Amino acid sequence: MKLIIISGLSGSGKSTALHVLEDLGFFCIDNLPVGLLSNFAAQMVSTPERFYENAAIAIDARNREQDLNRFPSILSGLRTADLPCEVLFLNADDNILIKRYSETRRKHPLTKTNNLSLGEAIQQERSLLEPISREADLYLETSHTNLHQLRDIIKDRINVKSEQGLSIMIQSFGFKHGVPLDADYVFDVRCLPNPYWEPELREYSGKDQPVIDYLQKHDMVKSMLNDIASFAEKWIPQIQAADRTYLTIAIGCTGGHHRSVYLSERLSEIIGKQHKVITRHRELK
Repeated sequence: MKLIIISGLSGSGKSTALHVLEDLGFFCIDNLPVGLLSNFAAQMVSTPERFYENAAIAIDARNREQDLNRFPSILSGLRTADLPCEVLFLNADDNILIKRYSETRRKHPLTKTNNLSLGEAIQQERSLLEPISREADLYLETSHTNLHQLRDIIKDRINVKSEQGLSIMIQSFGFKHGVPLDADYVFDVRCLPNPYWEPELREYSGKDQPVIDYLQKHDMVKSMLNDIASFAEKWIPQIQAADRTYLTIAIGCTGGHHRSVYLSERLSEIIGKQHKVITRHRELK
């Protein structure tokens, strides 16, 4: 039995997350009032035929502010009742959210009744949802994620979590596109030799053999990989022992195509000998 609570900024992908979980067999409810959360959880636990074996509930900023502020204490009560409960929070950059609303021509739910501009509504929504975001077990930044990528990420992470207790994602990225806000650990590998400055390697990625051969020649690259792997291998068991459910390790270079991709692939191979790992390359489309 499991209850997943989904929340986040409007336009960040909450509906997509709910649909993915529905496809995975979860009983799903959209926009449940926070005040009814405890009652629903009690019904999950008490239903003899386990009709609600796994459930997902989406909660948004249309709740009363005082109810949203009560969310941490309500969540604590659910967990005290021995109901496995996880919070998934989705976020995106303000400019990305504004662009998505402009493209779809939808109205933000807080602009309808509060006479706010779109930018003001997004800021108010962030403030209202802060009590939920602070409790997130899995925090997803969707600014650089399209619909299909988001579906795959949620499906993979929920499935891996159910199989082994800790969902580990290793993600490459480019610093020039922004640091991923959903990462637990960020490693900067921009100090390493850069294949981008080799004209014959520029169009390849860190998954391609010419770049792999180039990077494997450098002792600095080997040393960086060993250090990151040693860190991960030392601390992953401690993270598991603390009952953490999700771990994201991000490795960044300048553009996110060569060094970070290569190291993410190699790190996944090393950690994958002991754990099931999801590998994602944010800048490779």
